[in-house]
Amino acid sequence: MKQAIHPDYHKITVVMTDGTKYDTFSTWGKEGDVLQLDVDPKTHPAWVGGINMRKTGQLEKFENKFKSFGAMPAKKAATETAAEPKKKEAAVEKKTTAEE
Repeated sequence: MKQAIHPDYHKITVVMTDGTKYDTFSTWGKEGDVLQLDVDPKTHPAWVGGINMRKTGQLEKFENKFKSFGAMPAKKAATETAAEPKKKEAAVEKKTTAEE
């Protein structure tokens, strides 16, 4: 290997957000430095279940954009289907009274 082209690989201490410490080797800082983490796998929402990654896909975006295309909302559909027989009954009654 060529000399003086590789970074210095040394031992550092990493401190997690909950205070736990461990030693590792890194090219960060100098020998014996302490790396204080702001975000780690114990607190980040992506690792602890705070974010539902499935809801950010292209299929979900498409479904959200076109969910009302060609389909009525459930409340509106229920009220219209309940009102239709009443309208038909009223129309039949009007015809029978007009014929008499």
